[in-house]
Amino acid sequence: MAILLNFIVFYKLSDRIIIRKGYWAMKKRLTVLTGFLHFTAYLSVFLSLIIIASSFLIYNLAIMRPTEIIDNNQEKISPVFKISAEDSPIIADTLEEEFGNLFSDVDAYSSNVFSSGKWLESRFYETWSVTSNDGLKLIAYYIPAARETDKTAIIFHGYLGKGMDMDSFARFYSEKLGFNVLLPDARGHGASEGDYIGFGWHERHDNLLWIQKVIERNGDQAQIVLHGLSMGGAAVMMVSGESLPPQVKAIVEDCGYSSVYDEFSYLFKSRFFISGFPFIAATSMLTQLKAGFSFYEASALKQLAKNKTPALFIHGLEDTVVPASMVWQLYNSCRAEKEIYLVEGAGHGMAYAIDPLRYENVVTNFLSRFVEFDYPAI
Repeated sequence: MAILLNFIVFYKLSDRIIIRKGYWAMKKRLTVLTGFLHFTAYLSVFLSLIIIASSFLIYNLAIMRPTEIIDNNQEKISPVFKISAEDSPIIADTLEEEFGNLFSDVDAYSSNVFSSGKWLESRFYETWSVTSNDGLKLIAYYIPAARETDKTAIIFHGYLGKGMDMDSFARFYSEKLGFNVLLPDARGHGASEGDYIGFGWHERHDNLLWIQKVIERNGDQAQIVLHGLSMGGAAVMMVSGESLPPQVKAIVEDCGYSSVYDEFSYLFKSRFFISGFPFIAATSMLTQLKAGFSFYEASALKQLAKNKTPALFIHGLEDTVVPASMVWQLYNSCRAEKEIYLVEGAGHGMAYAIDPLRYENVVTNFLSRFVEFDYPAI
């Protein structure tokens, strides 16, 4: 009996010891777990703040219209975005350089390629305007052909450019093909209103207005060619998926991107060696709120799948801004009649500069299949 009582007492005491040890072990684990959860919560908040701040930075650098004040108190587009080095030396030295000049290849060569000879300065032109669907006043410059014609080329410039930059292209269409030429300033560029850059997506609706304006000027018999470079190339591809009037006979896109999302993703990988997620997604959400479009919906690929207008795709094989791989995606997405012209040794927007005569022959031969020329093509 004594042995049994001793066993019961020992059992009770050991049970209490085990329970007490288990309690302290559990409490220790809960303390560690609580600390870890607090740490992850603080880290999540910190990372979220970084992502949000980065999305505003990227929007301000790449989407929002950049301006600078010049001596006559007029605003002009600036190809360089300024960030205070005192506020953030790292941002000023890295992100400003990268995002402020996403399409720096075009900017660097614009004076030599797009405005060589300043042909437009000696030409008579009319200043046209339309009001966009969201109330912006948009400006374009119309250069009538030397001889009256029903053919018009609407030429769309690239990122941070303006209509008058497209001097060489305008001269080609005017002097060698005998076309009227219309050079729009995209929203957020040049003399057109707008406080953000639409990367071709909102411009697709603006482009429909310019097409209608040309038809009003030249009549229902008008023959219209859309020619775009870089962002302008994306813009003509994006408008191709809309209900184009029969007067639009052909589209020529030069070094346009497949979608805004794809382009930003490529730039992140090529410049920063990261995927860009979640910064691109966050910036897309911010752009949706502030500018009314997302990077995902702004897709030339999806628009080309609905396109019924013949299209010529041009791309430089040394393009480091919009990779040449994108042009094959675009070409394969197009369901209309199509051709592709790849230029060896050409960087972004440089296909015309590398071999002007070949470029002109390719474009002319393509257009001659769909446009009735007034005189023999070159």
